[in-house]
Formats: sequence, C-alpha cells, structure tokens
Amino acid sequence: LLLLTGGAGMFVGAAGVPPLGRFAAMLGGLALACGGASALNHVLDRDIDRLMGKRTERRPVAAGRVPPSRALEFGLALSGLSFVLLAALVNPLTATLALVGNLFYVLVYTRWLKRSTPQNIVIGGAAGAVPPLVGYAAATGNLTLTALFLFAIVFVWTPPHFWALALLIGREYEAARVPMLPVVKGERATTRQILLYTAALVALTLVPVFGWVYLGAAAVLGAGFLWLAWRLRAQATPRLAALTFHYSL
Repeated sequence: LLLLTGGAGMFVGAAGVPPLGRFAAMLGGLALACGGASALNHVLDRDIDRLMGKRTERRPVAAGRVPPSRALEFGLALSGLSFVLLAALVNPLTATLALVGNLFYVLVYTRWLKRSTPQNIVIGGAAGAVPPLVGYAAATGNLTLTALFLFAIVFVWTPPHFWALALLIGREYEAARVPMLPVVKGERATTRQILLYTAALVALTLVPVFGWVYLGAAAVLGAGFLWLAWRLRAQATPRLAALTFHYSL
C-alpha cells in the first residue's frame, strides 16, 4: 500500500508517466525504507507482539527465531541503504523524506504514541502519509500544495481505516495494554470518530481535481466508504467492521 501511494505521487508529480528508471529507483528505495521501519518495529514491539495472539505472536523476533540484535542491524541496514539509493539515483529531498517517514514511524509512533495515547494512530498516521511526498519529490525535486493534498488524503484516511481494524481486535490490544480508541473510549465513541473522519476524507478527496475520471471515482468510492461508516455507527458488528476495514483498502 505504501508503494502504491508512493507510485501514485510520482505519477501526479510527473503529470503523466514518469521516467521508468527513476520510477524503479524510487520504488526500490521506498521499499527498503518501509522494510527497515518494519524490522525496527518488530524489535521495539516484540514484548506486546507476544500478547496479541495469532496476529503477531509468530513474528520472527517475538517468536525468538531472529535475535533482537540481528533484527536491529537488519532494520538499520535497510534504512541506510534506502537513503543512499534514493540520494544517489533520485534526489536528496526524496531520500530525506523517506528517512523522515521511517524515523517518525519507528520513534514517534511505535516507541512513543502507540503505548501512550488513544490518538496514537491519528498523529502516527503521518508516517504512512509520507510515501506520496516521496513519489512527488522524486518526479519534481520539490513539494507543492498538490503534494500536501496527497499527504492529507492518506493522513485523514488512516484513522477510520485503522479504527475499523481495532474494533475487530480490541481484546488483543487490551491484553497488550495498548490504548487504542476502542479500548479506551469504547465502540460508540470509535464508530462516531470513524464516521466523522470518513466524512472529512470524502470532502478532502473532492478538492484536488485530477480530471473527471478521478473526480467520479473519488465521489463514488467515497460515497461507498461513507455509507459503510454510517452503517457501522448504527450497528457496530464484527462483520460490518471487517467490511469497512477491507473496503477502506
């Protein structure tokens, strides 16, 4: 998903099909950054991963198949290689943005926000919204208002997407003492926030008009998301939560 939004950002920045060599370098560097961040997440979250059931207990570090020290080395190596590749083959701004997204996810979200506040995914969602900036900068060498709109769309999309999942696995988060919104505020408050953020998302996606195909798709798909969020607000069943989560993808 991060590569998809990064690729879309580069297409928007290039106002068409970008040079394929640079596009491949951007995707490769971004994939390394995402892989590095994921490995470092496995190191930092190995304690709670063991408490959250089948979804995470068999991850390599949590299950003991990979020592934390080796996973740390691997994550740092991937992150460093990402920066070098992007700086050499694309441009320094692209490399810096990928590194900032990596560090924000690992240090700000995983290490701090995730365990301290129910607003963790709201603030921490900024990390997942960086790839469109990476792609846009790869095409243009700078950032404009259009790039910030792409960032904002993913940023506002993240809370309703993730909270729908959190409704399904609230017990696992509670067992690990992670203060996700459903654990701290309950289902009603969570479904209300999902509906509000989805409404804001749909409105936001209609602002940057990248042609009639985009506008039509944004309106129709956004209406579907909003309808599911409305239904989930009326009846927060696991089936509707799962449907909302998968539709959001």
